[in-house]
Amino acid sequence: MKAMSSLEPKAGDRLRFLLDGALGHRAESDTELTPFLAALESHAEGWMPDVVKGAHRRKYSRASIKKALEEQRDEYGTSVALYRAQPLVELTLDLDLPPSGNQLSCSLGVQPLSLFSDRGRCLMFLDMIRTLAAHYLVDYAMAHGMADRQLAGAPYFGRDEKASQRDGFDKIYEVFWLNVFGPKLVEGVGRERVLSTPAHLVEELPNGSVLLVLWPTAADFARDEARVAQARAHVHLRPDLDFDTVLRTLRERSAALVPVEPRFHPDVAPFLSRLPDAFAISERQRKIAELNAFRPPEPEEWLPAALPSDVGNPERVLTSYGDLAEGLVAALHTKVPSIMAATPESLTDLDFHFWRENFPERYKRDLIDGHTAPAVGAYLGDVLVKHLNGEWLPRRKLEESQVRVGQRVWLPFLRARRYMQSRQSLLDSSLTQFFREAERHRA
Repeated sequence: MKAMSSLEPKAGDRLRFLLDGALGHRAESDTELTPFLAALESHAEGWMPDVVKGAHRRKYSRASIKKALEEQRDEYGTSVALYRAQPLVELTLDLDLPPSGNQLSCSLGVQPLSLFSDRGRCLMFLDMIRTLAAHYLVDYAMAHGMADRQLAGAPYFGRDEKASQRDGFDKIYEVFWLNVFGPKLVEGVGRERVLSTPAHLVEELPNGSVLLVLWPTAADFARDEARVAQARAHVHLRPDLDFDTVLRTLRERSAALVPVEPRFHPDVAPFLSRLPDAFAISERQRKIAELNAFRPPEPEEWLPAALPSDVGNPERVLTSYGDLAEGLVAALHTKVPSIMAATPESLTDLDFHFWRENFPERYKRDLIDGHTAPAVGAYLGDVLVKHLNGEWLPRRKLEESQVRVGQRVWLPFLRARRYMQSRQSLLDSSLTQFFREAERHRA
């Protein structure tokens, strides 16, 4: 069974460490984890987890871990999740126990990756891996920058999910900053070849595994010298690969990770600045560059002069607008808490929510056109009224209903309908930009 993460994605890169190995013969969850926890407590300098999560969150202690393992136990095994807020640490330990299995799986993320630019901390991390390898028969382990690991195609490496789960890391698909190749993989490649790999460290472990480290510090994997070392090690272990091709691919990956300074269009910057974190960490710099180039079309949902009201009972119509807006608040106040305040910032929160959910393309068109778009239009109009001293001018045809702000009248229902056409239209016709444009013309 797998412990679920409670951490939201963050923008920065992190050290990603994975380990799969066999447990001992006893296979009792609390005793089997004792060597792992001892190694962690001795070597996790500056990033030791301090929270344990099972059915409840508790302060880190061996007793808390034992309780969490008991709480998560089922017929297949058990798991425990360990966390730290600063620096950000997420560690999950999954134990498949008899009769279904006899395996330990570890997944660790430590952010920021720059913690491991310190050589001493990296040496302590290596010592921890040696200690773990002395107690668990490691099939495969790796540590590397998370973004670059994604760019390498992990965990599938070009295979479908079913084949990946069936075969695991059954050949040298990639060489990362730190690698532990289990005895079966070593024998498949050739022990002599593995032990002669050109690298910063190649060490044969007592159980027949081989520890291979490409560069002294994990955070510097993208330096060109480190990439050359990575390419040399990879083609040594995989003679079927071409060095120049491998190195060119690695350099392209390094270029894809170079930070791009956000330069978003000011009218939509509050909205666009939230989008990169919704993508895989390996894609974020490219997305920032794309969003830097994005220029939203100027809003067209306005008139230089108001259409006269053609409704018999304006107060009743305005009450219906209020009911529409309240319906939106009732539907989304849990997912978008700021919607209760009806502020310009809540419009940006709505933009992000609808974009993240891909709302226009996931939900039925009759629901959107009949309910969601009118509710968004009413809410948008209310924000204009509340924050820009606007005045509703209702019309029989909903999309002709206006809000007077300064010398212009704005058409929030028409904007909402266009906004809700597609995921791209959420960007092209954002609520954030519409408010900014109306704000500029308030005087």
